[in-house]
Amino acid sequence: MSMDLDMDAPVSIAPSQQVGAAATIFCCDCGAPIDGTTAIDAKCYDCFKLTKDISQGIQREATLHFCRDCDRWLQPPSSWVTALPESRELLALCLKKLSLNRTRIIDASFIWTEPHSRRIRVKLVIQAAVADDRVMQQALEVVYVIAYQQCPECAKSYTANVWRASVQVRQKVLHKRTFLYLEQLILRHGAHRETINIKEAKDGIDFFFSARNQAEKFVDFLNSVVPVRVKKSQELISQDVHTSKKSYKFTFSVELMPICKDDLVALPIPLAKQIGNISPLAICYRVGTSINVLEPNTLQTADISAPVYWRTPFAALADAQDLVEFIVMDCEPIGPTKGKWILGETQLARATDLGINDKTYFARTHLGGLLHAGDSVMGYMLTGTNFNNPQFEALEESHTYSSRIPDVVIVKKHYPNRRRNRKRNWKVKRMAKDEGELLPKKADQERMDREFEQFLQDIEEDEEFRSGVQLYKQPARKKQVDEMSMATTEDGDDDAPHVDMNELLEDFDELTMEDH
Repeated sequence: MSMDLDMDAPVSIAPSQQVGAAATIFCCDCGAPIDGTTAIDAKCYDCFKLTKDISQGIQREATLHFCRDCDRWLQPPSSWVTALPESRELLALCLKKLSLNRTRIIDASFIWTEPHSRRIRVKLVIQAAVADDRVMQQALEVVYVIAYQQCPECAKSYTANVWRASVQVRQKVLHKRTFLYLEQLILRHGAHRETINIKEAKDGIDFFFSARNQAEKFVDFLNSVVPVRVKKSQELISQDVHTSKKSYKFTFSVELMPICKDDLVALPIPLAKQIGNISPLAICYRVGTSINVLEPNTLQTADISAPVYWRTPFAALADAQDLVEFIVMDCEPIGPTKGKWILGETQLARATDLGINDKTYFARTHLGGLLHAGDSVMGYMLTGTNFNNPQFEALEESHTYSSRIPDVVIVKKHYPNRRRNRKRNWKVKRMAKDEGELLPKKADQERMDREFEQFLQDIEEDEEFRSGVQLYKQPARKKQVDEMSMATTEDGDDDAPHVDMNELLEDFDELTMEDH
C-alpha cells in the first residue's frame, strides 16, 4: 500500500465526525465543545464563518458594455466578441471583470433575470486559505449592469467617408441588364452583408467596405460568378513618422465584359478559329464565369473566358435594343439537335411590313422545335444595316465568311399578346442603394423601368436564367411599394410563359402576426 500523501489537497476546517475525537476547549463565542488542536482563533466552524469574510475585495457590481447594432460585447481593452445570453463565452467575460485577491472560483452559474432589466446576475462559489492547511468556501452573488456602447465598426458605418476599401463595378454598355442579374446573385449569396454603403455611379455601382479583406472577399465572389477584369490601387492617407505606420485606402476596379445575354457578336477571325473554328457571327446565349456564344446556323457553341477576351477585346455588334419583331411564315425542322435546340429553316416577314409589301427573309434558327407558322420572334436585321464595327467589316471582306452572313439572326420567341402592366404573383428583391447626386431623370427612369420589365420577362421565359434568381411570393393584401421592387402575375388568356408557384419562396421579412 502506498504511503504517499497529497500535500496540495485542501483540508476543510469543518468539524469531522471522527470516532474517539475528544473536545479539549469551548468555543469562545457560543460555548460549544471543540477540538482545540484543529480550531482557528478558538472558534467553532459555524462561528468562524460568521466572523470571517473571504470575499472582501471582490466587487459585487460591475459593468458590461454591449453594442446594440452588432450584438457584441466589449472585452477589454479593445476587442469585441460575440456571446449569446447565458452562454459559456458570456460567463467567461463576466468572470474576467472580477479581481479575486488570492481566492479561487469553485463554481459559477447564471441566476435568471428579466431580459429587459439590463442586469446579469451570477452566483459564485469561491475558496480561500484561512490558515496554513485550512481552506474555506463561500457563496456570493455579483450583479452586472449592461451599458450600451457603440463599437468602432458600427460607428464607422454611421459616419461618412470612413471606408477603407471600395469596389467599383463597371460595365461599358447602354443598359443594365447584366447588373440586374448580378444584383440578384449578390442578394442570393449575401455577398453585400459586410458593405457599409452601396452607391450608384455612372456605368455601374460602388461598394464600400470598412476593411481591405472584406473588399478582397467580395472581388473573389465577383470572379466566381461573372467574367471580370480587376485592377487595384491604393492611396496613402496618413503616416506616423515616429513609428513608420501608414494608413491606406484601397480601390478595386472591376470591369465586366461588355457582352450581355442575347447580344449579337462578331468575333475576331483568329479568335473564332482558336476557340473551336466557330463561325465568327454568333449570339450570346448565357453569361456565367465566361460568355457562351452560339452559332445559329450550325448549333455550334463556344466559351470565351475572361483572360481570352481581354487579350483580344471586342464590342457587341448589336444589343437587345436593336431587336426587330418578325412573323414566322413557315418553319421546318431539318434534323440536327443539341440539347434543347433543334435546327430549323424559317421564312420570316417583318411585322411592320405586313400589309405593305410581300418581302420575306430566309433564316436558319436554333428554335426549330419551338416555332410554328404565325408565331412572332425577335431577331437582328443584318440586310440593309450599317455596322460601324471592324470585326464585321473583316467578315464582309473575307472570302470564307462573306457568303455566310445571313439576312436575319433569330434570337428568341416573342409573345405580342402579353399584356402590359400586368400583375404578377411573384417579386424579386432589390438592394438598397444610395443614388447620391445621380438622381434619374424622367426619360432615364422610363428606360430603367423598361429594362427591369425586360429582365422580369427573361426570368419567365428562360428556366436556366431563372435558376440563379430567388423569387418570392407576392402577398395577397395590398401593400405600399417600398425598396422591394414588386413584380406581380395573374393567369390570363395569353400564351406567355409563367412562373410555377412551386418555385416561389416565402418572404419572411414581410410576415406579421396577422399572417396565417
